[in-house]
Amino acid sequence: VYRGSVKDFQGFDANQDAEALYNAMKGFGSDKEAILDLITSRSNKQRVEICQAYKALYGKDLIADLKYELTGKFERLIVSLMRPPAYGDAKEIKDAISGVGTDEKCLIEILASRTNQEIHDLVAAYKDAYERDLEADIVGDTSGHFKKMLVVLLQGAREEDDVVSEDLVEQDAKDLLEAGELKWGTDEAQFIYILGRRSRQHLRLVFDEYMKIAGKPIERSIRGELSGDFEKLMLAVVKCIRSTAEYFAERLYKAMKGLGTRDNTLIRIMVSRSEIDMLDIREVFRTKYEKSLYNMIKEDTSGEYKKALLKLCGGDDDAAGEFFPEAAQVAYRMWELSAVKVELRGTVQPAGDFNDDGDAQVLRKAMKGLGTDEGAIIEVLTKRSNAQRQQILKAYKAHYGRDLMADLKSELSGSLAKLILGLMLTPAQYDAKQLRKAVEGAGTDESILIEIMATRNNQEIKAINEAYQEAYHKSLEDDLSSDTSGHFKRILVSLALGNRDEGPENATQAHEDAKKLADVSSNDSSDSLETRFLSILCTRSYPHLRRVFQEFIKMTNHDVEHAIKKRMSGDVRDAFVAIVRSVKNKPAFFADKLYKSMKGAGTDERTLTRIMISRSEIDLFNIRGEFIDLFDKSLHHMIEKDTSGDYRKALLALCGGED
Repeated sequence: VYRGSVKDFQGFDANQDAEALYNAMKGFGSDKEAILDLITSRSNKQRVEICQAYKALYGKDLIADLKYELTGKFERLIVSLMRPPAYGDAKEIKDAISGVGTDEKCLIEILASRTNQEIHDLVAAYKDAYERDLEADIVGDTSGHFKKMLVVLLQGAREEDDVVSEDLVEQDAKDLLEAGELKWGTDEAQFIYILGRRSRQHLRLVFDEYMKIAGKPIERSIRGELSGDFEKLMLAVVKCIRSTAEYFAERLYKAMKGLGTRDNTLIRIMVSRSEIDMLDIREVFRTKYEKSLYNMIKEDTSGEYKKALLKLCGGDDDAAGEFFPEAAQVAYRMWELSAVKVELRGTVQPAGDFNDDGDAQVLRKAMKGLGTDEGAIIEVLTKRSNAQRQQILKAYKAHYGRDLMADLKSELSGSLAKLILGLMLTPAQYDAKQLRKAVEGAGTDESILIEIMATRNNQEIKAINEAYQEAYHKSLEDDLSSDTSGHFKRILVSLALGNRDEGPENATQAHEDAKKLADVSSNDSSDSLETRFLSILCTRSYPHLRRVFQEFIKMTNHDVEHAIKKRMSGDVRDAFVAIVRSVKNKPAFFADKLYKSMKGAGTDERTLTRIMISRSEIDLFNIRGEFIDLFDKSLHHMIEKDTSGDYRKALLALCGGED
């Protein structure tokens, strides 16, 4: 199935188009609108014919005339469209290695993403255009393992056999693990050989097997074991093996997000993928970033340059509201990855040489007399487990006849006080307090209710209920019922029961559940869409729900999260989405919330503090891994950049390390 956005123009006449372009450029000024309309609506093969017809009719070089008449980014885009794909890649690589410095990102993008045939065509085009050997030029401009992997990719010799040996898959996964995680140092040659030569189908299975035996995705191991441009190249290869469309969607997003636009990257990808997989890229972009590629281009560019890019994009998926097979495949792969059992790890462990009386004395000394030694308080309390902190509370009371919580409250202030006092509560007490704050006073903080209720297991929910009753002499269910309404109230009350099934998946039931979720035709008000989602999402076990979501994708070609966003709104939508994301990958859910708490102007310290405290002994180590996978920066780095003083010191201690 053709997945490009630019197709052959019906009724094409090369001479007629050549004449139209000549007329658009003759005389004073040029008709840029006519030029972009014509060139962006012809396929590359047709554009090449137009160039030949132009020369035959007028004895002039069309590309030279376009360069003369147009300027800036618009000129670069239009001229790029006129080159055959292999010559376009050759020009990009020549520019990347010419002059002072090298554009490694361009080399990585092209060589990691092209097929064997595209690589062979590129090498031949480079030789023809510049009378130079591409491999020799790249060897002369790069070094080390980065150079070696580029040379391997330049051979265009990746295996293309679809028949996969299970034994070889297992062996390759084992060899990669032993070359990195299990070895002192890293055997880069093994990574180069396997990732540079094996077929795409084979490598996808290797990555799945690696996840099973290593307990982490191959990308995370590459980040830990490799470095610099070599690391970036290997990550690009892995991403392209998994999904070329997803790789380019991410590249396009990064080219436009934040201040400024990386126009060279934007142009290169929009031109090179317009007749290959632009529709797939659009679909993945819409699913991954919750906005269409079309709208992001529209907001980030201007003038004829914008108009031409939008033509190449080929449509606005926000307006269409569709969800397509490539995006479904990406979603399905993510569900499969999430089903692999990964050991959850906190960053705060019980202190090995723990002495509750000794710690009580250190804390008393830190708060006695004039001034407070915040550093000593942080050092003790962030390096002890919650159970050990409860022992310190008792030892402090026994030794000094004083309430440690009251003393800490008196001596500390601001964000640090909230963080330290939060650490001193048991997890259930802390969650109960957060929920109480969310419902008391004017207004309700629905986001906190959703975050806590959607992510806690049965045991945690029951402990929260007990802590809430003890602290506030009211039931949590009563407060949730009186402070919320409608379907949202029913969702929260259902979750507050802590009665989620804890059994394994049931394949037959999962298929039936997926059918219920997919059914939009029911007119029975007692069986509303929200009621059906509630009866399944709030009661079924996590393993079972993962199977339901996979069945849903098979059945509808939609991801269940996309369906929720399309068919629901407000707090009900947000609650169901939170449950789905928690089922899919709870550490990734919290990584996303942490990132949003710190990105942009200002910091949402309440969310940052709450998550760092509540996940520090459960899965904060896993959250760190997801954070760097999702946002290409470490949680440690972002906390360091976004906070300050003793509050930052305490957060970094809980974070537990730089990734």
